[in-house]
Amino acid sequence: MTIHQHDIQAQRDAEHAAAEVPAQWPGRGPQAAVQGQAAPPVPRPVPVPVPPRTGHRLFVYKQDPSVTELGARLAFIPTVVLNGPADARVKIELPGVTPVARNISGDFVFDAGTAQFDCAHTFAVVRQAMAMFERHNGGTPIPFAWNVGGNTDPITVFPHAATGANAFYSRTAQALKFFFFTPEGQVPPRVVHTCRSLDIVAHETGHALLDGLKPGWLSAGNPPQTGGLHESFGDLTAIFLALAQPDQADALVALTKANLHDKSFLADLAEEFGQALGMPAGLRNADNDLKLSDVGNEVHAISQVFTGAIYDVLADVYAFELSRQQRTKDPALVLIEVASGLCKLVFDAIVAFPATGAGYADVANGMLQISATRGDPAIYRTFVRNRFAVREVTTAATPLTDLMSGQMRMTDAAYTGDGQDVTEVEPYDGRSASLRAEQDRSRCCGTMQMPEYEVVAPEKLAMGGALEDDDILREDLDELRRVFGT
Repeated sequence: MTIHQHDIQAQRDAEHAAAEVPAQWPGRGPQAAVQGQAAPPVPRPVPVPVPPRTGHRLFVYKQDPSVTELGARLAFIPTVVLNGPADARVKIELPGVTPVARNISGDFVFDAGTAQFDCAHTFAVVRQAMAMFERHNGGTPIPFAWNVGGNTDPITVFPHAATGANAFYSRTAQALKFFFFTPEGQVPPRVVHTCRSLDIVAHETGHALLDGLKPGWLSAGNPPQTGGLHESFGDLTAIFLALAQPDQADALVALTKANLHDKSFLADLAEEFGQALGMPAGLRNADNDLKLSDVGNEVHAISQVFTGAIYDVLADVYAFELSRQQRTKDPALVLIEVASGLCKLVFDAIVAFPATGAGYADVANGMLQISATRGDPAIYRTFVRNRFAVREVTTAATPLTDLMSGQMRMTDAAYTGDGQDVTEVEPYDGRSASLRAEQDRSRCCGTMQMPEYEVVAPEKLAMGGALEDDDILREDLDELRRVFGT
């Protein structure tokens, strides 16, 4: 068969014309040039697989507005989000603004600092925090406290709830409420919106999720350590959510040279809010050295003991895993995996413990036992035992000499300090005010100061379900009925 040059040129001309005018347009393209003649079939390229759902992009602050290393970036929510934003679990309410509509691409992308941005940002952070714990829950949705008996009511989020330096979760209102305020003495005046802080939104979402898992733990009738667990869970939600995001983990590793004890945006919590109140390092510092003997029965301070212990364990496990994986994995990827594993360990230990009255030693023992069951290196449990013992939460089941001298064998997977892999330890001091005194919630976030958690008994809260005003006023109403009935 002979191929002539004019045949090749004719073929090229036909291909060029087909590329310029799509052949699938009726009456267009070279094959339609002959009127009345059926167009021959045109070969189609291999189809590109399309995801069943595209999800939505939202523009968010990755940390606080003050953390300029990260600023505002796109986030992706891989589920269906309605105008609002809203979905089956979360809806945003801002009178005069919501529902906020998706753009033509189906995304919620607005200029930072606008009311529409605040709605989208707050929704995204709440949804990301929920998704993180649902992953640790085997993909099963975590109920809110009122989601019992078939109730599927979502939580309502108010980005601009009112004026004030606060934010809170309320079971009675089935809501998260974020306030805004203008700090005194600032020139020019600048409004601080608590809804724009990933730390604050994640913290309050942590309260809501833990109330769904352990509805009795929010009662002031529990020991102070139980209240401390609630506040700490909120802060740990912010820390683990940051480390679940590759861009944040990568930025942190570069900023600290992979040393989590260097000053960073991770350990400093709610920086903008804290600075507005005169606290240069933020509202709280997770990388602290507080012990139970330093804090009495004030729940806000007690929470930092537990948070600090978990943060130390995170830094220890990361140092160990980085030493043995640095030649095979990127340091940021190692950090993401370590944080995810520790988050699940804390989550599982909390889920496993009592409906009321849980203490720090309960959770520490749960972590030790679950860690052994899932086959973690023995040194993980050494880190847990050491860090809780140093903070006077538990007794030192193994000598602390290596830790206190800085001579721990951080690269030895089997290291236990004395050769014993202990998985149960005792509370350091059963007479501690953090276990026996009344809870002092005077410095806690707005959640812990809600009247519903101050006066409703732990047993009532532990039953779950919605709370009504009559539940909060039960004692007074019973007294009135007794008096008026005589």
